[in-house]
Amino acid sequence: MNGFLDLADLGRDAVVDLLALAARLKEKPEPDALAGRTLGLVFFNPSLRTLASMQAAMAQLGGHSFVITPGSGSWDLETGDGVVMNGKAAEHIREGIPVLASYCDALGVRAFAEGRDLAADLAEPTFTKIAALCDKPLVNLESAVNHPCQALADWKTLDDLGVPRRGKFVLSWANHPRALPLAVPAAAVHMAALRGMEVVVLRPEGYALPEPIMKKARDAAAATGGSLVETDDREAALAGAHVVYAKEWGSTAHYGDAAAEARLRASLDGWTLRETWFAKARPDCRLMHCLPVRRNVAVADELLDGPRSAVLPQAHNRLVVQRAVLHRLLASRGRAAIAA
Repeated sequence: MNGFLDLADLGRDAVVDLLALAARLKEKPEPDALAGRTLGLVFFNPSLRTLASMQAAMAQLGGHSFVITPGSGSWDLETGDGVVMNGKAAEHIREGIPVLASYCDALGVRAFAEGRDLAADLAEPTFTKIAALCDKPLVNLESAVNHPCQALADWKTLDDLGVPRRGKFVLSWANHPRALPLAVPAAAVHMAALRGMEVVVLRPEGYALPEPIMKKARDAAAATGGSLVETDDREAALAGAHVVYAKEWGSTAHYGDAAAEARLRASLDGWTLRETWFAKARPDCRLMHCLPVRRNVAVADELLDGPRSAVLPQAHNRLVVQRAVLHRLLASRGRAAIAA
């Protein structure tokens, strides 16, 4: 494994193998596996779980890490091409990324969507440039339309909960005061399809997932025997569901238009997930959410604090699976270097 950019690069069997490694490292820790190795972390955007779990995973394997937050303790980094740099950014990624990569054995990068132009964000311009500039294994810590570390943790959570491979997985839009990126919903719907599940995307009018995201998930479902539909019919969507994954994302009908989105969202107060939503779901149906979650806006207290909630073990699994990712990326490289 030369990097960790997308579950689609691995395929189902390789994901299952990586999860087996995660389980083994949890049962039998290897505290010296990455001794002498260094992980660089670049966060263009805020983080709690991703930053903490990556640092903890590296430390638990015996390695070290450093964190760069452009514009906060380090120079702002420019990502555009052909830019006259007479503004806020003092350094360009064309120099910054190769320099940082030279200081470490692997580099993890978080770079959100700009949220102005849907077609541009779907093309992943910033992350694509960074990947081309990095000569070390690169880990996607959330890009414009992907979050493979979250998706891997979500898959493990489904396994831990005993959700059948062919179970019903509902990705439900949830309310939020702002338009959030498409990365987690895109990663979640693809993950569930790759696992072979019956996947339903539940969302109000104006929030349909873009066709490239849906096509990627449909292709995964076709390869694994899963299925994928999209609907605004809540009752039909949740009927017989094994798991409901609540997630907020911005309107694709009004992408980049904050005023139009606010007008649309003003009529969507009923999209706060509550226990009443689960009336026709399976009695043991569980709630997932990647966190952070706006209580009583996206999901009601009664769900987050109730027996359906799996959000805390789901968050813990970020650490569990990222240990495996780092081990797979760096342990064999370390052994090869020693042997040479």
